[in-house]
Amino acid sequence: MKTYGRNAVLELLKTDKTIEKVLIEKGAQGTLGKIFAEARAKGIRVQFADRAALDRECPEKRHQGVIAYTTEFRYSALEDLFGGENSLIVLCDGIEDVHNLGAILRVSECAGADGVVIPAAKGAGVTEAVVRISAGAAEHIKVAKVSSINAAVETLQKNGYWVYALEAGGESIYGNRLTGKVALVVGGEDSGVRRLTREKCDKVLSLPLFGKVNSLNASVALGIAVYEVVRARLGT
Repeated sequence: MKTYGRNAVLELLKTDKTIEKVLIEKGAQGTLGKIFAEARAKGIRVQFADRAALDRECPEKRHQGVIAYTTEFRYSALEDLFGGENSLIVLCDGIEDVHNLGAILRVSECAGADGVVIPAAKGAGVTEAVVRISAGAAEHIKVAKVSSINAAVETLQKNGYWVYALEAGGESIYGNRLTGKVALVVGGEDSGVRRLTREKCDKVLSLPLFGKVNSLNASVALGIAVYEVVRARLGT
């Protein structure tokens, strides 16, 4: 698996994941010099190449002069995500766009979530593009891939989590104090949270909309919701 982009590679170097080698554009300066130094300090093999070689390795040519090669992304078991009394877990019900998944991983990690759950089918997985879009957050947050989001909801409930679907037509999120063990379910870009999944959740919560557009981007909606959980925990 390849991780590319300066921030993403820097974050990768902070983890204990196995990095086979780092490819850096010749004439490294600035952040690339820092990446070189940190990789060498960890005993990681570093190779230099011209920009054309990096372009061939990264068809989108968005490598920013550096590519790190690692083993395939390691998913966690659902149980590995369980946290303490103020645990927060995010479930993705059919997020297919890699940009949305990358953004969801980033905001979840920034908000201190214990992990993100994605379906094994009908949804994006953690790819090189997702790692880059997450700005390295994918290297720090646990991601569980499950065969059934509905079964994951039931397992979370059995382990003391209150599971909330983020979907239009529910109660205002601002009328609920989201403390304790919380799991938030965000739906696909077009379909939203599926009906059967909504019915399994403890409650459906919505964000008020005052404009002419009738929905928010999935990662934006999730970002607002996870920070409402943070606000509740800070007691503000």
